[in-house]
Amino acid sequence: MIRQSQSFLSQLYAFIDFICIELAFLLSWWLKFDSGLIYYETPLPFKHYLLWSVIYGGISIFLGFSVNFYQGKRKKSFAFEVLRLVQIHIVSLLLLISVLYVFKELDVSRSYLILFLVNSLLFTTFYRFLMKSSLRRIRQKGYNKQFVLILGAGTLGQRFANNLLHHPELGFEIVGFLDDEDSRQVVGLQSGEEKTILGKIDDLDNILERHIVDEVIIALPLDAHRKYGQIINVCEKAGVKTLIIPDFFDYLPSRPYFDNFAGMPLINVRDIPLDEFRNRFFKRLFDITFSLAAIFVTLPVMVATAIAIKVTSPEGPVIFKQERVGLNRRTFMMYKFRTMKVMPAGMSDTQWTVENDPRRTKLGAFLRKTSLDELPQFFNVLFGHMSVVGPRPERPYFVEQFKEEIPKYMVKHHIRPGITGWAQSNGLRGDTSIEERIRYDLFYIENWSFLFDIKIIWKTIVNGFGNRNAY
Repeated sequence: MIRQSQSFLSQLYAFIDFICIELAFLLSWWLKFDSGLIYYETPLPFKHYLLWSVIYGGISIFLGFSVNFYQGKRKKSFAFEVLRLVQIHIVSLLLLISVLYVFKELDVSRSYLILFLVNSLLFTTFYRFLMKSSLRRIRQKGYNKQFVLILGAGTLGQRFANNLLHHPELGFEIVGFLDDEDSRQVVGLQSGEEKTILGKIDDLDNILERHIVDEVIIALPLDAHRKYGQIINVCEKAGVKTLIIPDFFDYLPSRPYFDNFAGMPLINVRDIPLDEFRNRFFKRLFDITFSLAAIFVTLPVMVATAIAIKVTSPEGPVIFKQERVGLNRRTFMMYKFRTMKVMPAGMSDTQWTVENDPRRTKLGAFLRKTSLDELPQFFNVLFGHMSVVGPRPERPYFVEQFKEEIPKYMVKHHIRPGITGWAQSNGLRGDTSIEERIRYDLFYIENWSFLFDIKIIWKTIVNGFGNRNAY
C-alpha cells in the first residue's frame, strides 16, 4: 500500500517550483529593468517576458517529471537535489533559447536570461532546503512515516535495522521481521529497541493484509534465493515496493552501480564517480583554478618561509622532494618545505616522524604544526600529480606494508591524492589510525561530488590548519 500522499507531495513540489520560477522572473525583471542598478536598453513589453517565463517554468516542470525528479527523495541527499536542479534549469534555459530563436524573439536580453537562471536556481534551492529540513524534523517527531517489513532476522537484517534506526530523520519505522529459521519472538537491536518476529516467510501475504507496510526489505541468505520470485509476486500483488539487500553486501561499496552487459544486469563492485570523464574534467578544472589562486595568495608566505628556512638551516635545499604513490599506483615527487636536517638518502622514506623527533629543525616543528610546510603541494596540483581534495599520498615503503595489513587500502589509488581529504577534515591527520583514515577515504571515493569537495575545503578552513598530531 503506497502512500497516496506521495503523489500529492510530488504535485506540491512541482507547483512550488513553478511559483519560485515566477518569483525569480519578477525579481529578475525588477533588477534588470526597474531598479536602475543595471544598464539596459529599452526592453520588450513586460507581457513578453512574462509569457517566456511561464514557458520556461513549463519546460522545467516537464523535464523534472521526465527524469523522475518529483518522485520521493527521502532517501536522497540534498546535494543530489541541488545537482539535479542545476541540470534541469540549464537544459530548460537552452530549450527556451531555442524556442526564442524559432519564434525570432531575438531582442530578449541575454543578461536578463542569465539573471533569471541564477535567481530561479537560488529560489528553488532555498525553498527545497527549507522543505527538506522541515520534513526531517517532522519525521524525527514521528510524523510522515513509511513502514518497512524486513524478511530475514539474521545478521544482514539486523544490520539494516540498526542502520535505519540511526537515521530517524528519514522517517522509516520497522514493522517487524519475518524469518523461517529464527525461533525467537523478538529481535533485540543495538539501540535497545525490540522488534517482533511476526512469522515465517510464507506468512507474508497475511502480514501485508493485517499491517500497513510500504516497503518490504529482503535480507535473506543466498540459500533462500529460490523464494525471491514468490516474495516479489506477493508484494507486487499487494502494491508494496520490494528491495533486496544481497547477501554479498560486505563485498560491495556503499553505493554499488548496476550496469548492463550483453543484455544481462551486472553489479559494478566498485563504482567510482570520478571514472566518468565529465566528473574528472570539472574536478581537474577546479584544481587548476584553485591552485593558481592559492599560489597567488600565499606567494608572500611561501617566499618568507623559504627565506626563513635558508637563514635557520643553511645546509640543504629549501624544498624537500619525496617519492609518493599517486593515481593508478604511479609514483611522483611530492614537494614540501624542508622541516628536517639533511639526512642520508632514503632514510626519511622508511621512518615515521615521532614526537620530539631530533631530526626536525626548530622552524620545521612550527611549519609542521601549522601545515605551512605543505604549501608547495599546490604546485603538485597544478602539474597534475595531486588534487586539492583526495586521499593523502603515502611513501612506497609504507604502501607495500599497508596493502598487506589493511583491507582495501589500495583502492585509494583509483583517484588522485589530495592536499586535504575527508579523513583530514575530520581530524584524522598525522599520528592517527590508518584503518580509520581508509574508511573515510573509501567513503569519499564512492560518494564524490563537487559539493562534497567544497564541503571538505570549507571544513579544513574552519577547523584550522593547525595539526596537533603532526610531529
